[in-house]
Amino acid sequence: MGRVGLMSLIVTGLLGAIAVSFWFVQIVHGESYRELAENNRLRKLPMEAPRGLIHDRHGRLMVENIPSYNLLVDRSRTQDLGRSLRFAAEVLRRPLPELQALLESYRAVPEFKPVLLAESLTLSEVARIGVAGLEYPELEVEVRHLRLYRHGEQTAHVMGYLAEASEAEIAASQGALRPGDLVGKKGIEQTYDAQLRGRDGERVVVVDSHGRPLEEFGRSRAVAGQDMTLAIDLDLQQEAVRWFQGPEGVGSVVALDPRNGEILAMVSAPAYNPNLFARRLRKGEWQALLDAPNLPLTNRAIQNTFSPGSVFKIVMLTAGLTEKVVHEKHRVFCTGATVVYGRRFRCWKPGGHGWVDARGAMKHSCDVYFYHLGKALGIERIARYARMFGLESVTGIDLSGEKQGLVPDPAWSLRARKAKWYPGETISVAIGQGPVLMTPMQMAVMTAMVANGGRPVTPHLVKGAKPRTRPDVPLDRHALEVVREGLWAVVNQPGGTAHWSAYIAGLDMAGKTGTVQVVAQSARTKNENLPFRFRDHAWFSSFAPLRDPRLVVVVFAEHGGGGSRTAAPIGKAVHEKHFASALERLAVR
Repeated sequence: MGRVGLMSLIVTGLLGAIAVSFWFVQIVHGESYRELAENNRLRKLPMEAPRGLIHDRHGRLMVENIPSYNLLVDRSRTQDLGRSLRFAAEVLRRPLPELQALLESYRAVPEFKPVLLAESLTLSEVARIGVAGLEYPELEVEVRHLRLYRHGEQTAHVMGYLAEASEAEIAASQGALRPGDLVGKKGIEQTYDAQLRGRDGERVVVVDSHGRPLEEFGRSRAVAGQDMTLAIDLDLQQEAVRWFQGPEGVGSVVALDPRNGEILAMVSAPAYNPNLFARRLRKGEWQALLDAPNLPLTNRAIQNTFSPGSVFKIVMLTAGLTEKVVHEKHRVFCTGATVVYGRRFRCWKPGGHGWVDARGAMKHSCDVYFYHLGKALGIERIARYARMFGLESVTGIDLSGEKQGLVPDPAWSLRARKAKWYPGETISVAIGQGPVLMTPMQMAVMTAMVANGGRPVTPHLVKGAKPRTRPDVPLDRHALEVVREGLWAVVNQPGGTAHWSAYIAGLDMAGKTGTVQVVAQSARTKNENLPFRFRDHAWFSSFAPLRDPRLVVVVFAEHGGGGSRTAAPIGKAVHEKHFASALERLAVR
């Protein structure tokens, strides 16, 4: 075969290969390529589902959604990105280098995906960008639902906030979340995120060569999130918050119904403004929250544990009477100090209380009585009753991050401290000092058990929720009755530690004050003369009315001083607010 014939054969083969390729593309895969071509002019636009609204127990709106306008840039549709950024900088009144740096941070994002350039545009900015739409088709205004927490810091630790889903959350969602989606990070927003979030929809539109929408091709509707009604009483919440204003307003208040565990108020101070998280929080703003004094991001009601002080005497007296270690009429003489295990322990009252029985010891909060009761019980029995009251277990509240507290005993000492338990330590625990630790929420559950006769309740924030139930605790009913009578005397009889600061005529409130030393007695002076961080902690735990308990209120004032002076007036105010209508009717009579 000559050279010409060989060339002809090669050309013929190439033409045949081309023909086969055309047949393969147009016939075999024609439908697939036609679909791809169609998709080149179709664009999917997400339709964000409005998040569920949140109301208080009386139907008052606490959390809602408001429209927010964001500026996106589609880098695949611009011919002169620098010109577009200069226009955006002019409209937004922001430095051009700032926008350039922001855009540079999206380098790893594919160009065909629009990226966020600015949030919370004003209506005038939206209008200017809309007018220039033909000239800058790569700039798009996106409408999103912005979460608005109507009461800001007042309900921050109840509500929580929203932030972008993490990679781990997206992976665990099984396709329910996409990058950029907002999810609850704390509080109710986190616990009930799936119900509140709803399901996003999608619009498919036909676009022209410039990416402008021409017509709608199809849509799947967004499903709004579920609205929620909380057990929270906004009036009660705001009344509790009012007492924690200023730089020294540090502490917590828990108010719950001892019949069913519904939380009517939960305050942790200081708090943060959850509306800050409605937009992307800048690194400096986040660091400022982390560095702020007294840890405003921490929910003190469930995440901080403290020694309970004299409120622990509730556990002590219940244990002593139930175990028959002490009789309700048994009396101890208090001179202001006593010697136990060869060491001198002082009562809080220098002159002493004289003769006190069980009810009198509770009424006057006589330390000497409880020193001897602690010795008679021993740490093992004290620990067992503390655990029966739930003081080393989480309460099961419908919030994340709850701590379980600490009830010390010899086994704990060997495990945690690598040291044996000394009998003298039991005497400190007997008045709620030393290593025994609990949260305000645990104290509220403990107080509810005293109020309702030994039935544990599971605290919860959503009204009508059915939390897990726990069996009744085998506490002696008569012992609880004696404890309740002593707690009633604390508030209602002259000489009771909270009589002058918490008594409410006609209410029959029962309560217990507690003061926790922060510095050793040898270094002590008057609280007001000490720096804030060295002052005593103050507790007041209460319920009302005595015979038909409907409200438990626990107050913890961190470095607030004495329980009767600082915490009890707050508890009184919350009870007065809750029972206002009943007290008004009583006054009319």
